[in-house]
Amino acid sequence: MNKITVILGVLTLTLFTHGIRAQYNVGKPEVRDGRHDFDFKFGTWKTHIKLLQKPLEGSRDWVDLNGIVSARKIWDGHACLEEIEADGPTGHFEGLTLFLYNPKSHQWSMNFSNSSDGTIGEPCIGKFENGKGEFYDQESYKGRTIFVRFIWSDITPDTHHVEQSFSADGGKTWEPNFVADLTRVTDRPSPTGQGPAQDVPHDFDFAYGKWKEHSSRLQNPLTSSTSWTQMDGTSVTSPIWNGRGNITELESDGPNGRLELLALRLYNPNARQWDLYFATSGVGILGKPATVGSFSAGQGEFYDQETYKDQAIWVRFRIFPITTDSMQSEQAFSPDAGKTWETNWINKYTRIKE
Repeated sequence: MNKITVILGVLTLTLFTHGIRAQYNVGKPEVRDGRHDFDFKFGTWKTHIKLLQKPLEGSRDWVDLNGIVSARKIWDGHACLEEIEADGPTGHFEGLTLFLYNPKSHQWSMNFSNSSDGTIGEPCIGKFENGKGEFYDQESYKGRTIFVRFIWSDITPDTHHVEQSFSADGGKTWEPNFVADLTRVTDRPSPTGQGPAQDVPHDFDFAYGKWKEHSSRLQNPLTSSTSWTQMDGTSVTSPIWNGRGNITELESDGPNGRLELLALRLYNPNARQWDLYFATSGVGILGKPATVGSFSAGQGEFYDQETYKDQAIWVRFRIFPITTDSMQSEQAFSPDAGKTWETNWINKYTRIKE
C-alpha cells in the first residue's frame, strides 16, 4: 500500500468521523463564555456586612458593618474593579477586589487587598453556573492550611448576596464568617466614617489622567537581540483609596495585534513601599510576585525576582515624570543578580488634554 492510498484512507476516515460528530453532536462540549458574569456589579451599592470575630473556634460572636461598594468595568466587562468602605465597632475598613476573567480557562479570579497593608493574597478562582458564582482557594489561617470559599447568589438587578466560608477539613464542612447583602443606590452616599489621614502618599499624582503612549518592546530579551516592536495606544490612570492606590488601563496596537493591560499599584503604609501588579486581558491572571519599591528624587524604582524561559532573573521597573505633560517608564531584566541590566520595554507618554 503506497503513501497516497494511506493518505486517502485517513482523509476518508476523518471526513466520515466528522460527519458522525456533526450528525449526533458528539465531541467536545461548548464551553460557556462567562466574561460578562460580573456585569451585574457595575455601579454603587449600600452593603450590610456580618463578620464572625473568631472563625474556626466555635465562636458565635458576630459584628455588623455598614458601608458603600462601588464597582466599575475594565476591558469592556471582562475585568472589574470593586472598592469598599465600611464602618463598624472595629473601626473604618477599606478594601478592593480586582476580578479578572481568564479566556483560556473560562474562569474568574478574585484578587483582594486591604488598604492597611496594600498587598494581594492568593486569588480565589471559580465560575458562574445557573446564576450562582462559586470561588475557591487554599490559604494559611493562624498557622493552619484551610480552604476558602466565596459564593455570589440571589442576584437581581438591584440586589445580591455574598458569603465567605472557611473549611479546616478538606471541604467536608464549611463555616461562614463573612456575609454581605448589597442594595443598589443611584447616588453615592458619603462614607460613614473617616478614612486614615496619615500615610497618604502623592508619589503617583503626576500620573493621573489620560495619556497617549508609544511603546518600544525588545523582541527577544537576554539573547543579544536588537529587534524592537513599536506600539501606540492610550492609557488612563485613576486614584484608589484617596491616592493610596491607583490603576492604569492601557489599550495599545502594534504588529502583533491589540494589547489590553492594567497596572495596579497599592501602597503599603507599614513598609512605606508600593506593590505593583500587572495583568493582560489575553491571560486574565494577575502577575505575581509583586514588583516592590518606592520613589526617591522624583523617580520610582521597583524590583522583583521572576522566572523567564526557565531562568531565574531580576526585574526592574522605573517610572518618572519628565515634564508636567510627559513621563516615561522602563522595564529591564538582569540574569546576573543586578550586575548588568538589559532594558526591554520603554514607554513614553504625552498627556491628552480634554
